[in-house]
Amino acid sequence: MASVEVSRSLHRSRWDQEGQAPRQDKFSVLLPTYNERENLPLIVWLLVKSFTESGINYEIIVIDDGSPDGTREVAEQLEKIYGSDKILLRPREKKLGLGTAYIHGMKHATGNYIIIMDADLSHHPKFIPEFIRKQKEGNFDIVSGTRYRGNGGVYGWDLKRKIISRGANFITQILLRPGASDLTGSFRLYRKEVLQKLIEKCVSKGYVFQMEMIVRARQLNYTIGEVPISFVDRVYGESKLGGNEIVSFLKGLLTLFATT
Repeated sequence: MASVEVSRSLHRSRWDQEGQAPRQDKFSVLLPTYNERENLPLIVWLLVKSFTESGINYEIIVIDDGSPDGTREVAEQLEKIYGSDKILLRPREKKLGLGTAYIHGMKHATGNYIIIMDADLSHHPKFIPEFIRKQKEGNFDIVSGTRYRGNGGVYGWDLKRKIISRGANFITQILLRPGASDLTGSFRLYRKEVLQKLIEKCVSKGYVFQMEMIVRARQLNYTIGEVPISFVDRVYGESKLGGNEIVSFLKGLLTLFATT
């Protein structure tokens, strides 16, 4: 039933100022990858299944940053399986950062909405129709998945990592007052032009980048809706969160506090 409602809302006629019906909404998923050989086929299959069942027009753009584990070769095979109109491999030669990965991906995106998410199965595509529904209901500029409201949650983390995550979010809320409950999450839907504008404004790298995106959105008076999600720790591969990332996060947080 939910899939039918999403499909109907996407196909409902809406007229522009010149009296012409615009094209059907299209959703471009940006998947930055680094050493995700095992996870990539699964997340792509789940995305295709979710979009197809919901009648959503989509494309999936894989931005691989020179993974040494063969992720690029896997993506090439997925292009052949699903078609180059649905799976677009747009690789880079080395790791150049999350923000530049989004910029690179958007250059090739033909959708008017952009979905960003992790490729490691931490974010389940089953929530995407709810993101789209939420956006249509409130005409939001951004819809962000939240682990900290409603029935959202985190699964597979040990107590230490849960404490670090909760603590980081708590400190961030106090210092920045962003108007969103989950700043460090990376499962979001943006209007394409909004994401382009935010990336132009952001200067952070790494994990702080996602946080700055929401802070800058508040400054620019963009509207943000939230959808509770379940975040599941990766099954394959190693987490990219370590001591250096935590230090960088704290430095970035203080910088944002001082400059926003």
